[in-house]
Amino acid sequence: MEETANKNSENEAATALGAASGGNELSLHPTEAEGSVNAPLFSSLYPSAAARLSACCHGGAKMAVLAYSLGKREINQYFSIKNAKILSLVAVILLTVFHSVSKYYGGGDTCEWLLSSGRFLGDSVWQPYGCMMHKYRSIEAKSCLGHKRVAFIGDSRIRQLFYSYIKIINSDVREEGNKHENIPFEDQSSSVNVDFLWYAEVNNSLKERLVAWTEDTTTKPDVIILGAATWSIKLHSGSSETLNQYRSNLSAIAHILEKLAEESDVYWVLQDPVYEEILSDNRKMITNQQIDLYNDAAISTLNSSKRNAKARVKILSASREAAMETISESVDGLHLPESTRSVGAMVLMNSVCNKILKPIDGSCCSPLPPPNILQKLSAFVFLVSIVIFVALNVLGYKKHHKSKLVSDVESGEEKKPTSAGLAGGLRSPLLAAKLLNREQTDEWKGWMQLVILIYHISGASAFIPVYMHVRVLVAAYLFQTGYGHFSFFWLKGDFGLYRVCQVLFRLNFLVVVLCLVMDRPYQFYYFVPLVTFWFAVIYGTLAMWPQILQKKANDMFVFIGSGFWHMAVLVKLLGLLFFICFFAYSQGLFESVFSVWPISTLFELQGSIHEWWFRWKLDRFAVINGMLFAFIYLVLQKCQVLSEGKGEPLFSTRISNCLLFISVVSFLTYSIWASSCKNKTECNELHPYISVVQILAFILIRNIPGYARSIYSSFFAWFGKISLELFICQYHIWLAADTKGILVLIPGNPMLNIIVSTFIFVCVAHEISQITNELAQVAIPKESGALLKRLLGTAGFLLAILLLSMHGQGRY
Repeated sequence: MEETANKNSENEAATALGAASGGNELSLHPTEAEGSVNAPLFSSLYPSAAARLSACCHGGAKMAVLAYSLGKREINQYFSIKNAKILSLVAVILLTVFHSVSKYYGGGDTCEWLLSSGRFLGDSVWQPYGCMMHKYRSIEAKSCLGHKRVAFIGDSRIRQLFYSYIKIINSDVREEGNKHENIPFEDQSSSVNVDFLWYAEVNNSLKERLVAWTEDTTTKPDVIILGAATWSIKLHSGSSETLNQYRSNLSAIAHILEKLAEESDVYWVLQDPVYEEILSDNRKMITNQQIDLYNDAAISTLNSSKRNAKARVKILSASREAAMETISESVDGLHLPESTRSVGAMVLMNSVCNKILKPIDGSCCSPLPPPNILQKLSAFVFLVSIVIFVALNVLGYKKHHKSKLVSDVESGEEKKPTSAGLAGGLRSPLLAAKLLNREQTDEWKGWMQLVILIYHISGASAFIPVYMHVRVLVAAYLFQTGYGHFSFFWLKGDFGLYRVCQVLFRLNFLVVVLCLVMDRPYQFYYFVPLVTFWFAVIYGTLAMWPQILQKKANDMFVFIGSGFWHMAVLVKLLGLLFFICFFAYSQGLFESVFSVWPISTLFELQGSIHEWWFRWKLDRFAVINGMLFAFIYLVLQKCQVLSEGKGEPLFSTRISNCLLFISVVSFLTYSIWASSCKNKTECNELHPYISVVQILAFILIRNIPGYARSIYSSFFAWFGKISLELFICQYHIWLAADTKGILVLIPGNPMLNIIVSTFIFVCVAHEISQITNELAQVAIPKESGALLKRLLGTAGFLLAILLLSMHGQGRY
């Protein structure tokens, strides 16, 4: 981990020198130190840095430090974020071309990908390449198959598939049917009929059954699944004549199957491998070589006519692909083990039902919905913007402007330009020694965001101890929101409309664009509505009469005493606490308030306010905890109770050691409690009250020791500066299907895929962060008149969006 105490230290050589001489860094202008590693030249360019180098190092060590520092700077000139973005753009273009060519030549039918192309992940999970499977529950299966007939035709292997299929509909079903007879199944609640028909070979009996269905459409199944081969191999000892007869019989029924496929879904199941070593003597002739020959015959014979592309028999090979990895677990060497047997059934359910129910995480066999009017308008705006941008660049028009200070949405502090002067570099180490300084909060947000990303992509939410610790991280984000905004308003007293609009724009710009482009509700990106809501609450609490600021408390100290004003702030916070508790214990009132139009359009998800209620209630005290902590800290700081000099502990040695001991014990106690959680619902009930324990423990552990307080990780701080964009962009760039899956850019190579997608994801998030900051300066003018006009225009724009979205949903 790279550690530093000065965010304005642009020169890496000076940073290394500062570390070697006790951590007192010297900030040099970024355009300096461009030359080669030459001691006289370095001494002439940076006399003070050279003096420090002479004081701390001698001989070879001196030249080693110098060579490392300047060498690192030379490397950074090529491995910059700008070059990384160019590389990511090239990668996106190449991947787009690759997938376009693959789709053109390999077919873009996600149903084929579902049935035949993918990998087995274990525990009955099949992951197709290029699309996602939905895990169907009983109620969904009944809804999809209601009033439908499904027929499974074949031998004992198809019977095994039949039982796996009906267990999705009714998990209580037992395999009690006779081995070589037909087995009916009916779910009366949904009028679903699923039958197993015993036809162990492809022969005239099977042909007659299929012909009967073509002649009597009243008995024809809506879904037909069939397959057979092992009995033919077994009865005729795998002779070549039998294989030829098998191929001939398949040719005789191929056109019948295609005719049935005009109105029904018809699937041919390829034969699974066998585990030859444990086959019984009367099955020894069923070898994998024979099975491959019979599968090849089926693939080459079925759909060979190509008369009607829509009336094709679908080939199911997913269960075979999965069985190749698990057949050694088979009990008899012929039938599938428990770990694989439900793969084929779930694949079939997705193939039949995805196009009907359209689950979010079931993209296989699910056609893309046509773009709505808002998406079309958004595409038009983006196209016009691109044309204007290209035209201006072709004409040579480039607008140069100086970088302005941009307020951070969490802390309320102003972001300094990346190239700071020497004076700024000398002041920064003193600022960095303060509790929860800007660099430290960026570092905190950075590593928390990386943990949350890993948590999402690994699916660790099923592990309750991990889930509870991640809940603390989300609470810590909201804690920082309360701490940062309270500190800003208390110290600066800036309740102006410009400041409010800046924060709201930077929080919501990306989400609003995604809502329009991706056709997602605002509440889908739940963290942004949560932070926006709490910012409005903080603003309203502190801006309403009487506005109590630190300056007012100091000015009135002579007449009334600062204690009075401090007590008034506590009364305000107590009122806010009462407000929170009132809503937390009145769910009906909460839902009635947020169900009123147009507020409901911001907080409803799938027509319900329940998700917003859950998110709000879960961390309802985090923000007020942050506000209270900020107030106590700022008062103690003003009273000079804290020792915030560099390298000094916050309190006296005895008090600092005592608080550190209590913090460590508290931190570990929470972790032990979280590790013992057995039920999410019960632990979530306690979370709002006790999450602050681990948050405060971390803050004290991180800030009481002077050395720990004055350093930070620039690596994590870099991610912290784009944490909001990382959190939002993961929904569509890193993850897939609304966070239910992982975006696959490079099929068949998970490790390389995650490396490439992560690289592109981070570069996009950083670029969006910069774009948002630049647009905030342009879109939010400081002049009151111009700002009010922009706000009226924005209100009209948002109202038009609401009306169009209601029109698209048919809610007029």
